[in-house]
Amino acid sequence: MKLKIAILGTRGIPNYYGGFEHISEYVSAGLVKKGHSVTVYNSHNHPYKADTWNGVNIVHCYDPEYLIGTAGQFAYDFNCLMDARKRKFDVVLLMGYTSSSVWGHLYPPNSVIITNMDGLEWKRSKYSKPVQKFLKYAEKLAVKHSQYYISDSRVIRSYLKDKYEVESRYIPYGADLFSEQEREQFDKSEVLKEDYFLLMARMEPENNIETILEGFNSSSSKKSFMVLGDTSNRFGKFITHRFKNDDRIQFKGANFDNSVVRALQNNSYLYFHGHSVGGTNPSLLEAMASEALIAAHNNPFNKAVLNSDAFYFDNANEVRHLVENVQRKDPEREMVKNNLHKIQYQFNWEMVINDYEDFILECYRNQHEKPAKA
Repeated sequence: MKLKIAILGTRGIPNYYGGFEHISEYVSAGLVKKGHSVTVYNSHNHPYKADTWNGVNIVHCYDPEYLIGTAGQFAYDFNCLMDARKRKFDVVLLMGYTSSSVWGHLYPPNSVIITNMDGLEWKRSKYSKPVQKFLKYAEKLAVKHSQYYISDSRVIRSYLKDKYEVESRYIPYGADLFSEQEREQFDKSEVLKEDYFLLMARMEPENNIETILEGFNSSSSKKSFMVLGDTSNRFGKFITHRFKNDDRIQFKGANFDNSVVRALQNNSYLYFHGHSVGGTNPSLLEAMASEALIAAHNNPFNKAVLNSDAFYFDNANEVRHLVENVQRKDPEREMVKNNLHKIQYQFNWEMVINDYEDFILECYRNQHEKPAKA
C-alpha cells in the first residue's frame, strides 16, 4: 500500500534547526524510497528554496515569526494546515503540538492524524508560568484532536498512558555509526585527540549549561572546554559573559556541519550532555554513535537511553569531580562500546524509518478497513 503522507510542524528540511527537522529529514526521504508520496511543509524563510528534496515534495508556507516573534509560529502552522486541507493526504504526521494543536478543529478531516508528542514542553524553564500553563493546554488539545500518537521516549509513553489513558507507539530517533571515512577525514592537528571537553546544546537554562561550565570553571583541569551552540539569545549572552574570564572555555557558536560535529564528539575527552527535558535527544544519540565518552545530567530521559554506560551529574560539584577524575581506560572504553551497540540495534535510522512506515500503515488501515461482517 502506497500512501500520500504530509509532515507538518517543523521549520522544514533539510535540517538547519533541531530535532524534529532532523528526524523529518530521515523519515521523509526513507518513506519516499519505500514508494510513498511524501510532502514536508517548510517555512518560506527556510534556506532551502527548491520544491523537492531527495524525492520529497516541499511546500513553502508563509511564516511571520521573523516579524512578530513566537506568535508567528501559530500563523505558520495555520497556513500549513489550511494548505494541507486542500491536498487530500491519506495521513498527516504532526511533529509536536506547541503551536499546531490550537488549530485542532482545522486538522484535515479526511486524513488520518498522527502526532509525535514531543517532550514535556511545559517543563522547560525558559518558559514563563503563563506559557507553561498554555503548553499543558496545548498538550491536552493535541491528545484530543489526534487519532494516533508517537512517543520518542519510553518515559513520554508512560506519561501519556498515566495522564491521558492513551496508548502511543514508541519510536525513537536514530543515528549513523561513525564511519572509517569520517575517521580519516580530519587532520588530528585540527581536532586534537582527547584534549578537550565538549558540550553541544541550545543555550537554554534546562540544558544545564551553567551547571556544567561552573563545575569546569572551578576545576584544576588544564584541558579546554569547547561549547557548540548559538549564543546570540539572552541566556547565551549571559553564559558567555559569566565565563568570559576563563580562557579554557571556548564558545564556538552553532555548527550545522554534521561531519565536523561528529569529529569533535569522537575526539573529545568527555562529552557533556546536560539536557533535562524532552524525549530521546538526537544530539545524545549522535554523541553515542560518534564514540564519545559521555557525562549526562541525571534524569529519567537520559538514563532510559544510556543506562549504566555514562557518568551522571546533578550539580556543579559533581561536574568538577568528573572533570578532574574521569579516566580513559578499559571500563570507559567498554561504556563507549556498549553505546555503539545500542545505536546499532536500538537507534538506527533503518529501524526508525521501518517503524514509522509500519505504524502509519497500521493507523491508516485501522481508519479505513472496517472488519468484515460475520
